[in-house]
Amino acid sequence: MIKDIIENPNYKELIEKQIQDIIVFLLDNNQEFSITANITTISFNPALPEEIKSQLHKFSLFVLSNYTYTTIEINEEFLSFEAGFGNENFGSIVKIPLHAIFQIIVEDSILYLNSIATVEKFNRNLEKNSFNIFKNNPNNKRFN
Repeated sequence: MIKDIIENPNYKELIEKQIQDIIVFLLDNNQEFSITANITTISFNPALPEEIKSQLHKFSLFVLSNYTYTTIEINEEFLSFEAGFGNENFGSIVKIPLHAIFQIIVEDSILYLNSIATVEKFNRNLEKNSFNIFKNNPNNKRFN
């Protein structure tokens, strides 16, 4: 079943590697791009004011060009960059788990589409997930 594939942690790792490779390729070729990402697991530092954050959709578009493009950093788990938000251009560093990137877009065309960005299993609060893993270990049943 498709759900068994897209919820498989090994498949998630495969997708993260593909996304990393594609973004590194774009960076190596000086190609600006955009992404849409599931904001559920995105962190903003400093945190966005509520009036700005409330305007973001669950899957929001981030245009990585000009100054923002020059601030991109990527590793095996995260893509990060500095961006301005709202009318005041509120500056924040955006940190996105690679699995939460839904689309990679170049010149208004979708280059890559990631089906696991929609999988809630991977996009819930990570602290809650780690507690559930702890709780589900048979050796820890006394803590339930």
